[in-house]
Amino acid sequence: MTRQHRPRVCFYGDDFTGATDTLATATEAGLRSLLFLRVPDRRQLEAAGVLDCLGVAGAARSMAPPEMREELEPVARFFAGLQPPVTHYKICSTFDSAPYVGNIGTALSVWRQHIVNDFVPIVGGQPNLQRYCLFSNLYAAVNGGGEVFRIDRHQTMRNHPVTPMHETDMRVHLAGQGMRVAAIHAPAYAGSAEQLDAQLERLAQERPDAVLFDVGDAAHLLPIGRQIWQRAQRQPLLAIGASSVVQALCGHWREQGELPASSIGATRIAAPDGAVFVLAGSLSPVTARQVVAATSYERVTLDARRLVNEDQAYIESMLSRIAQRLNDGHHVLASTADGAHLDGEHASLRLAQASGNFLRRLLPLTTVRRIGVAGGDTSSHALKALDIWGLSYLGKLSPGVALCRAHADGAREDGIELMLKGGQMGGEDLFDRLAKGSNGA
Repeated sequence: MTRQHRPRVCFYGDDFTGATDTLATATEAGLRSLLFLRVPDRRQLEAAGVLDCLGVAGAARSMAPPEMREELEPVARFFAGLQPPVTHYKICSTFDSAPYVGNIGTALSVWRQHIVNDFVPIVGGQPNLQRYCLFSNLYAAVNGGGEVFRIDRHQTMRNHPVTPMHETDMRVHLAGQGMRVAAIHAPAYAGSAEQLDAQLERLAQERPDAVLFDVGDAAHLLPIGRQIWQRAQRQPLLAIGASSVVQALCGHWREQGELPASSIGATRIAAPDGAVFVLAGSLSPVTARQVVAATSYERVTLDARRLVNEDQAYIESMLSRIAQRLNDGHHVLASTADGAHLDGEHASLRLAQASGNFLRRLLPLTTVRRIGVAGGDTSSHALKALDIWGLSYLGKLSPGVALCRAHADGAREDGIELMLKGGQMGGEDLFDRLAKGSNGA
């Protein structure tokens, strides 16, 4: 890829579901975009063609710091070779992270070896997903259209099995991960662009590790996008945040006439060609409600303990049972609802890995061409278990939930349609929309 055709932005998603949301955001804005599931080789880059937005999906959010460094270093080297003006480290809009897992400070230390710009913006919210940051404090709706809570009082995030959120000020939250973070608060956006420039210059003299930008509504993204892009023109930079980083950039580019005046918007999703399989490995209350509400599927409960303990007789039996129903033309929804009762260290991670292995073994037994996976870690490990190298965007099933086309060398996986969703994403009818198609979201 020549310098002339280098991407405007490269992003690494620290979990697969969030990475597909960024892919959807960029594609709908009019950027030529593709998400790779690992660092691509030359042949895969050539197959992708000219890209404005190039992503690599990973699982750093579920990793301890030493694993994160091993995961991120080759991606950072690859992006450095492409020389994009903006490198985006894509995190969850609820800042899921802790010193011991998904440490954002660890990620920053890796990228620092390849991107020397001292200006590291952190975009603090994503309003279209009802995630807001005001005076550095994070807020989130419980589910689509639901009541908004401070993050440490959010019924899901305060009880998250891996990264429970007990701190609402993201400066303090990130300080626990080794980062010294300054902040731009929402009232600053009411002033002129020159005033915001001057405030940032004053903050830069304090040499913080990063600058957190409040996001209270979609209008706040425009001045943030301007700041990121104008500074990226001077020197390539790293930006941290949810898909709102790309939203901010695209808003600025649209204002400058570099993108269409309006986004492409959500695309109608056709009904599936054959049976649909959904694997719900998420323990989120939102996913639990979606499972109960799904009327299009035969529901199967997978025993989480027996999956994790690799009970081969049980696994073979469940594989055979599910494959038979799918091959008979029935949609099947398999859930690991009892996973919350798993004991031992890294129980959620072990369940996600076991679920991914289950999906890998099931696919060759069926003719399924549309699959849904619920749960950020489950999605990451499910895709790692499959022989797929890339994803392109087909359409949006719900805010934050995309349907994607798989790119693979083998005919079995190439063209499979995949929905990957985080535990908190989607309305109650999400799984039925996957089974029936939709007119966009």
